[in-house]
Formats: sequence, C-alpha cells, structure tokens
Amino acid sequence: PAGRRMTATEAFSRVRIDARLRDAGWDLEDGGNVRFEHALPDGSRADYALFDGQGRPLAVVEAKRASVELAAARDQGLHYAERLGAPFVFLSNGAEVRFLDRGAGAHPRPVAGFFAQDDLARRAAARAHRKDPRAVAIDRRIAGRDYQVDCIEALTREVALGRRKLLVEMATGAGKTRMAAAFVKRLFQAGAAMRVLFLVDRIALASQAEEAFADHLPDYPCRVLRPGRGFDRAASVTVATLQTMIADYRELSPGYFDLVVTDECHRSIYGKWSRAVRYFDAVQLGLTATPCAAVDAGEARDKDDAAFVRDTLRFFGLEAPTFTYGLAQAVREGVLVPYRIFRATTVKTASDGGFEVARDEIDWDSLAPADRAELENAFGAADPLLVDPCALERRFTVPARNRAIVNEFRHVLEHGFRGRDKVLRKPAWGKTIVFAVTKRHAADLADLFDAAFADRKPHPSVRYADFVVSDAGGGPAPDADAAAIIRRFKDEEFPQILVSVNMLDTGFDCPEVVNLVMARFTRSAILYRQMRGRGTRQAPHIRKAGFTIFDFTGVTDFHGDDDEEPVDGGVVVVREPPARPPGESRGLLTLDVDDHIDPASREWLVLDDDGRIVRPPEREARAAELSLRFAAWREEFEAAGGAFDADRARWAGLIASRVKAEAGRMERFGEWDFDSPPFADLGGYDEAERVFGGRAALAGMLESLNAAVFARDSRPPAE
Repeated sequence: PAGRRMTATEAFSRVRIDARLRDAGWDLEDGGNVRFEHALPDGSRADYALFDGQGRPLAVVEAKRASVELAAARDQGLHYAERLGAPFVFLSNGAEVRFLDRGAGAHPRPVAGFFAQDDLARRAAARAHRKDPRAVAIDRRIAGRDYQVDCIEALTREVALGRRKLLVEMATGAGKTRMAAAFVKRLFQAGAAMRVLFLVDRIALASQAEEAFADHLPDYPCRVLRPGRGFDRAASVTVATLQTMIADYRELSPGYFDLVVTDECHRSIYGKWSRAVRYFDAVQLGLTATPCAAVDAGEARDKDDAAFVRDTLRFFGLEAPTFTYGLAQAVREGVLVPYRIFRATTVKTASDGGFEVARDEIDWDSLAPADRAELENAFGAADPLLVDPCALERRFTVPARNRAIVNEFRHVLEHGFRGRDKVLRKPAWGKTIVFAVTKRHAADLADLFDAAFADRKPHPSVRYADFVVSDAGGGPAPDADAAAIIRRFKDEEFPQILVSVNMLDTGFDCPEVVNLVMARFTRSAILYRQMRGRGTRQAPHIRKAGFTIFDFTGVTDFHGDDDEEPVDGGVVVVREPPARPPGESRGLLTLDVDDHIDPASREWLVLDDDGRIVRPPEREARAAELSLRFAAWREEFEAAGGAFDADRARWAGLIASRVKAEAGRMERFGEWDFDSPPFADLGGYDEAERVFGGRAALAGMLESLNAAVFARDSRPPAE
C-alpha cells in the first residue's frame, strides 16, 4: 500500500535483492529498466518493476524480510503483476528467489537467481506466441519409429501438464538422440522452448551430438561449448560436457535455457555436476539406457548401482521413468540385433577362492626394487600367496592369462566352437571392442592382439589392434588424441580391434561392431549393460545379424540379466600389504606363472527370448534345494536362539542370496566369504563378528549353517 514504511529487516533484504539483480545484469541506476516502489493503477506500489528495453513490463519483484515465508507472498505478487500487465513474478528475501510464470504455473518455484533482462524478454515473447506442443506434428524423418513417437507424445503430455522433470529409459542403440532431437524440434516450433542445453560427459560425445543436431535440426544453430571460449548466444542448441559446463555456467542467468537434456543422466547428476544441471530454470529431460527400477541397496549387485538408480529417480522426483523401451523389447521388434555369448575362462580366472602363487615361481631378479618390495610385503610370511582373481590387472598381472585370452579369441574366430548341443557356431570377423581394466592392461592386450593378427595386416606398420584410454595422448589435449583413435576405428578399415578403458563403455556409436571381448570383470549391472550395448546396433550394409560377447571373466554369467541374482566378487588379495602413505601409487606386480584356458569352461551360453541366460537345469534345481535347506536351517536356528534382530536378518538374507547364486560351485559358506562383496562393502568379517555376537558365536552359526545346508551333498553337481 502507498505510504507503507519499510522495516529495517526488509531494507536489509532489499540491499541483497539489489545485489542479486546487478549480478543478473540489471541496471539499477537508469530508472528505466528497474523501477522501485512503482505506482500501479489501483494506487498500490510494486516493490520492484522490471521492464524490457522498449519500456514494456516484464516482471514484478515482491520483496520480503527473511522471516516471511515467500510462498505466502504469492497472491500479493500476482496482484501487482496483473495490475502492471507483467507476465512474470519474482518473490525474494535476498537469500532466496522464487519465480512464477502467470500463464504457465500455479505456484512459484525456487530458482537460482533473477533472470537477465534478455532472458525475461525472450520468455515473454515466446509466451505471447506459444501454442500447445501436442498440436505440432512430430518430424518422423528424424524419429519415425513407433516407440520413438510414443516417447515424444508421452514427454509432450507431461510438459503440457506443467511437469518439468522427465526421464527416458531407452536401450542403447534405439535412437535416444534422434528422439530427443525430434522432441526439441516440436518444442521449438510450438514456442515452448527457444534455447536448449544438451549435456554429455565426454568431448567425443559432444562432437557426436553436435553432428546429430546439425543433421536433424539444420534450421536451429547448434554449437559445442569449448573451454575458455564462452557461450554462443546465437545458438539454439548448446552442446557441452559436464566438465566445461561446471566451470562456465554462472556466466549465464538461470533463465537462459528452457530445456536441459542430460545424456546418460545416471552418470551425470551427482556431486558437483548437479550444480550445473540444477542451476537453470528449465524443463529437465534425462536420457539413460540403464534400467531405472527402484532397488534396495541391501540387495543390489553393486552399491553404486543402487545409489545411481535411487538418486536418478530422486533427482527427477519420479517413482519410475516417464517412458521405457528396453533391450529385450527392442530385439524382439527387430530394432536392435540379438547376441550370443561364448564363455571361456583361464584356470587362474576361474579358481574358486583364489589361486596360489609360490615364492619360487617368481623371477625376483627381474623385478624393479619397488615392485620387489611390494611383492615381499604381499607375501609376508606366507608361501604360497593366495591371490583373488578379482585382483588381476588391478594388483597383479599374469601375462600368460592375457596371451591365452588373445589366442582363444583368434582360434574361435577361425574355427568356431561346437557347444554341448553339438552345433558349430562361428562368430563374425569384423570390428571388435575389448574392455580392459587399466591403461597398462589395455596397452598389453593391444600389443598381443596386434601380434596375433599380424598375418591379416597389409603392412607391419598398420595397427590391427589399438587401445584408447582417457589420457591416451598424455599431451596438452589428451581427449583429442583419444577422439582421433576412436574416429579411425569407426571410419577406417584399421584398427579392427580397439581395446578400451572407460572410453567406449557409454555413448559410443559404431554399428559395425560385431564382437565384444570382456577382459574386465565388473560387479556393476549398469556398467555391464552399457558395455553390452556397444554391439546392439543394426548394420545392414555389412549384413550384421547379431553380435558375439566373448566372456573371459565370468561377467555375463554373474549378471545374466537376472535382477534377482546377488552380488559376487572378491577382495584384491587375501593378505593385504601395509597401508601406503597418501599419494604414493601402488605398482602392478607381474606374476610370470602359467595360465591357460580351462577346456571345461568353454561353452556357448543359451539365451531365452528376452536375452536372459538360461541356467543349466541341474544348477537351478540345486539352487532351489539349497534355498529350501537354508530357510529350514534359519527357522530352526532362530527357534533355538531367539529371532534375529534387523541387522542379523539382513546379513542372513545376504548369505542366502550368496548361497543361491553360487549353487553351482559352493561346497560351504566360509569366513573368507565375508571378505567379498556385498559383505566387504558392509564391513566384512569384522562387522559380521559384531553382528552375530563375536568370533565364537559367528563360527558356531557357520558350522550349524554348513551342516544343515551342505552336509547332505557328496559333491556339487557339474555345471
């Protein structure tokens, strides 16, 4: 009301509001763009009125002292905006800012700050000409598949309802980027968006996205945000890596983008990255190939998987994705190609409980001093040393194992393999991705593959196999070198084989890939599915009917696309070396011991119509039998000693899952199993002692369990 006296606390809020308006680029001195205590036709006064360069009203700012709940000032701000004829309302106490578009929302929403004048003017202009995006035809030349159209319709319905967070789960290779481009075009043509940010997590993917948008939306300029170059304000679509965006996003006001699309969002919305994603007052669209069903962290294969799914759904405020199109459906409908799995593991890889390395097997004189000391610490007083297979290529390397993997791959390519059903199957020759553990592992495998296929090279200087890691070049622009290697693999005949460490797992599009070699084990179902997705794309020009996964680590059987399977894995080494000072690196120790493919491990895994591994019936029967025995044992054990509390019940459930998963080879559940995930993630053996009441009580519990569950087996059945 006119004549109202400002309180000291409100005056303090206004000082902070003034500062935030200046931060957004508003000129508070000229008296034209920002007007204080602006008189309205009904005699009331708006605390602030914001105008465009032609003097047209854009917004009112209702200022409140810090003790007033901003949402309660909504109606007052709306009243002033209606009298002024301004489309927008800001409510602020200086510390917090809320924004309301009178024509598109009922309640003010928190924003990171005031919008710049040109961003408000742009939104006002778009608002005046906006139409229902559902009335705009989808460009089927960009995304014409039925499921893509259904997805765009689902997203558009949500936007029309005023919902601002959308999540799409779509199988790798099913055309997420094309779908997003067609959705963006629809919003552009409806006036529902004028500027779009497309976020990726690697520069190679940024260039790939830029090419896609340039092809599909030639009338809307698309630019990649480069470090140190600033934003191109003429661009309709800005493509940026998260790393660049986190450094530069505050150059813009929160109203700059109308839509933010985050590719592979399950990897991109955590920690410091989320600041850049949340900063803009925009519709948020997340794209992922990762199944986003709610997961109990205690039952997940990998604790990070559970966090990814939980946090992704929480970020988007959803119980389930807005739209889902999974791999099994895509294969059934012929959108993606099916796959088959050839599994063969070396003796060392397949060793249950670890493999032994004796002191006299080590060529101590050939070791560097640091490696010799490291290995001495690992041995301690033990001989032999027990090494867990999961330590391979992380803590130890066995060159003979890598040679066996390479030779087996070449042999099966040339001769095929006749499985249990006596059918001879031969994988296709062609582009192959190998997933390795570390940079050194990748370089070693690339050398071995290149030598093994030397007879198929036109010249010795040609690389039949190469490797790519995030710091491939080691120079001032390492990603550029990695991008060049990836480009050669995609566009040129050679290399035929590319060994990757964390570079081709996600977002990489090369339809000609016909083989995947799993030389890296992962407990993460998310990562496994991303890796598998590198082979799913169609390539009619090479008559690609499917692809082959060569599994040399047991990762496919471990995951098996069966979400009911538990976590498995292992510790790095049974006898851990002393802790190292911070910052001191740990070397990779070479074990020059024999290793070779175990002939009994060779098999073609059978997949059902949904791509799930069909377990041997004898294993399924034994798993069911052990599960029944475990349930009976638990009931008797609890009856004798009292019901388990919540902690013991949880651990007992995890033990039951482990017994079921290992039904094909487990002969007893031992104390050492607590050193493997998921138990290791929860504190391992020490925590198990605490949960079950001490060492003696835990030992007694395990003795009782093994007697009840395993004692009736003379031996586990063969798989």
